[in-house]
Amino acid sequence: MTTRLTVAQALVRFLAAQYTERDGVRQRLISATWGIFGHGNVAGLGQALVEYGDEMPFHQGRNEQSMVHAAVGYARQSGRLSTHAVTTSIGPGATNLVTGAALATINHLPVLLLPGDTFATRVADPVLQQLEVPYAGDISVNDCLRPVSKYFDRVTRPEALIPAALQAVRVLTDPVETGAVTLALPQDVQAEAYDWPEEFFAERTWTVRRPGADPTELAEAVHAIRGARRPLLVAGGGVHHSRAEEALAEFAAATGIPVASTQAGKGSLRHDHPQDVGGVGHTGTATANELARQADLVIGVGTRYTDFTTASGTLFAGDGVRFLNLNIAPYDGHKLAGMPLVADARSGLTELTEALQLHAHRVPDVYVDEYTLDKERWEQRVDACYEADEPDIRPTQPQVLGALDALVDESDVIINAAGSLPGDLHKLWRARSRDQYHLEYGYSCMGYEIPAAIGVKMAAPDRNVWALVGDGTYLMMPTEIVTAVQEGIAIKLLLIQNHGYASIGGLSETVGGERFGTAYRYQSDDGTYTGAPLPVDLAANAASLGMRVLRAKTVRDLRAALETARAADTPTCVYVETETADTVSGPPPAQAWWDVPVAETATRASAVKARELYERHVSTRRRHL
Repeated sequence: MTTRLTVAQALVRFLAAQYTERDGVRQRLISATWGIFGHGNVAGLGQALVEYGDEMPFHQGRNEQSMVHAAVGYARQSGRLSTHAVTTSIGPGATNLVTGAALATINHLPVLLLPGDTFATRVADPVLQQLEVPYAGDISVNDCLRPVSKYFDRVTRPEALIPAALQAVRVLTDPVETGAVTLALPQDVQAEAYDWPEEFFAERTWTVRRPGADPTELAEAVHAIRGARRPLLVAGGGVHHSRAEEALAEFAAATGIPVASTQAGKGSLRHDHPQDVGGVGHTGTATANELARQADLVIGVGTRYTDFTTASGTLFAGDGVRFLNLNIAPYDGHKLAGMPLVADARSGLTELTEALQLHAHRVPDVYVDEYTLDKERWEQRVDACYEADEPDIRPTQPQVLGALDALVDESDVIINAAGSLPGDLHKLWRARSRDQYHLEYGYSCMGYEIPAAIGVKMAAPDRNVWALVGDGTYLMMPTEIVTAVQEGIAIKLLLIQNHGYASIGGLSETVGGERFGTAYRYQSDDGTYTGAPLPVDLAANAASLGMRVLRAKTVRDLRAALETARAADTPTCVYVETETADTVSGPPPAQAWWDVPVAETATRASAVKARELYERHVSTRRRHL
């Protein structure tokens, strides 16, 4: 039996019939499609989505990059078991996908990209927006997506869709390989009809695997843990992807081993779990980083060991320190010359806990007492940062977070990606649930937060979802506010005005750049941007896009506005201008180094001094072999 459909119609029907299953829970893989239409997809996928609107829900986006961010937010909140597709026209619509694709792939989050493409038949050549490449006739701008996609194919004939679509879904559902998947669809092929076998549209369920550990690797891991005097576990994003939080809590409680977290892994344990010692690395806590410096065994679970986590190779400084890497990806399991334990995070942790309990293994009480006391001291520093004795003054950024911290419960989700907020949040935020802390720090993409909040809210409609955004990020991509208003998606936007790129301004100052080009100010007579702050009104801008806006000038105002926003059932923004660290105490400084190369030769004193400090830090770098 066959059914005659266009390529685009067949793809939509195929996608609507794909399911994932893990731990007995089954759900649709592609639960909706985002789209912006142009000549490259309006008559193909656009028509198909009209034809099969009852099978494939549709969401109208305003920016192609932000549509990918919304899909990624949805996928992360859904545990990577469900995601969205994104369709664009050929040309700028397609190339606008590149940043979002890179973000998805770096963070191992599935999203399906369906950009239109130039004519496969080349009957009209060149067409509008076609990139002409004299040395290769088969290249289009969509080839920009190849290096940022985990799978890429160009469907140049109707029958080629069948293997391409099956491979695309295979990658989307693979816990090791998942990321952005791109099927480039020439506009003429999209509209071409073909007789499709009915089997292509049958429901398919793709099992998301939970592989266990190899017995030899497991035995070696147990031996290493039992022999360690000062072990430290580093929880990465893989803990969340695996839904291994309970298994980690059981492992930590049974062994007494302290647990530090990366940006992606924060919330793997609740902040008040006895073994949680907070963030690790450049943006981490003093407690976790001191444990890291003295650890003789680092147990990485689901982490990629980025430079922020390792403090650019300077953090894990103990003599003879070894690494045990529990990771579903062999590539990450072998990092830092570590002992690999290649397995699903939940399966591996469960197996480790059971094996260690056979030996009644637990770290010495004196070690537990040490990190417990240090954790208490750090919590006192957090309280001091959050505290606002004078409620009628302008808040600092930590005090803004403190006001939000006092209001939320475990049902709230906070989203951030870039600027100075990730550092403050990693150090200070008290995560109350496994998915409350949603930081995109694999790509740290400005503009992620608002569209991602929409995706998260779609996946968790009963949760309060907060997008925490600085003025720099807001100006990058506020457009999806219109989408939230259009669809009645009641996200909460906390918009913080500090007049520039505060994070990079601070970094610039430490590396001899003198905050050059990082402030949003008028130019002075010398050509530098050191004049008065620009008279922009971001609150008015958000209101003009349809959002309800609450302005807060003081700590007292802020507390009331946040409470009102949390109770709102429409998209609501709280706007606050913060006091800068130049005039008041800011958050605790970095507790570990980060390598940003400094000019090797310069005449300005700031750069010369920064280079001296840089060379001292570089001398402490280690290669773990």
